[in-house]
Amino acid sequence: MTTVHMTIATTNPEQVKVPWLWRLGREFDLKVNILKANINEDAGWAFVALEGPIEEIQRATAWLHTTGLHIEPVERSVFE
Repeated sequence: MTTVHMTIATTNPEQVKVPWLWRLGREFDLKVNILKANINEDAGWAFVALEGPIEEIQRATAWLHTTGLHIEPVERSVFE
């Protein structure tokens, strides 16, 4: 198992309404741990840990980039 930490953010009020983190856990073979978050009606961000096979983390990250969300991996955060 691999763990990757990242920040996921948006300033789009429509994107705030979408359950992105739930979809990560549901559609990919991953555990999603919300370490810290700040979300309101207009914008939000979440610092999360994704845990699972590296291939699933890569697929999930590629999918996140297609959503229009701002994705920022945290350096040196991969542990096996």
